Amino acid sequence: MSNHSQLQEEQAFILFAQHGWADTFHDIAQLAKSLANPNTIVYTPDLGWLNTWLKITPLIYKVENIATEAISKYPELPWRIVAHSMGALIWLEVLDRHPEWLSKIHSFALVASPVGGSDLGRLFDPFRWFPLMARDLGTNRRSIAEEIASKIPVLSVVGDIGNNTDGTVPVGCSQFAQATFVRLDGIRHAPLKNHLRVATAVRQFWENPLIATIQTDSASLLIAKLRSLDLTETDNQNFAKAKLIYTGSDDTKLWVWTNALQVMHVFVSVGSLCVYSAYAGWRDQRKLATILKEISPTTT
Repeated sequence: MSNHSQLQEEQAFILFAQHGWADTFHDIAQLAKSLANPNTIVYTPDLGWLNTWLKITPLIYKVENIATEAISKYPELPWRIVAHSMGALIWLEVLDRHPEWLSKIHSFALVASPVGGSDLGRLFDPFRWFPLMARDLGTNRRSIAEEIASKIPVLSVVGDIGNNTDGTVPVGCSQFAQATFVRLDGIRHAPLKNHLRVATAVRQFWENPLIATIQTDSASLLIAKLRSLDLTETDNQNFAKAKLIYTGSDDTKLWVWTNALQVMHVFVSVGSLCVYSAYAGWRDQRKLATILKEISPTTT
């Protein structure tokens, strides 16, 4: 073991580990246990299984209050945050409300979190009529995440069982600028909350926590332009049905496909690899068509 790794293991810190939707603290506590050393103060708030189906605001308040108590009790200790799925969304909201806490944070690891807005949440409540968790999960928090990631080291870990999804959260939904991105093939959404490979990825990030640079390749710039529309990111299972409408530099390609319900899907590929998949809700069809026309004037 290197001296640096040994120092990491012995360092005292507060570890906040937060479970997600339709869950309790038990599994995330196992992940926290595997990451902690004898000097670690661990917090694993249990938000209540039923409460995670209701509204996110009371859950944000609960985590915020626990963090405030931790500051009072251990004012000198640095923080490390690891949160699964909705738990990471809660922490994004907490840190957005308390930017003064960022100076205390060593790193923030989001695991399988729908930062860009859950496609399942939007499917259940497409018009955002119901004040329940589906609406909260479908909210796009990418701008909050990017603001935080520009100031502290942030890791985003995702699973991929094929077609750019962990079976619940699309891979692209967890991506945002200046976060270090780790994809773990073959792991579904639920097991990610306490998987050995997730623990390994977090430990490796802890050894050298950095703020990632903003990507400026042509594919990243094109994806950023599409993400500005707040499209619903999804898996890429329909990519093979799409029509090529634009080829840019670095073999970046833009594709479109319209399903039987006249919902337009858009894909970005590099070579043969699809790196972005999303669709526009009926209210956003015109905005997407305008952007596509700008990129490829021959698009009809």
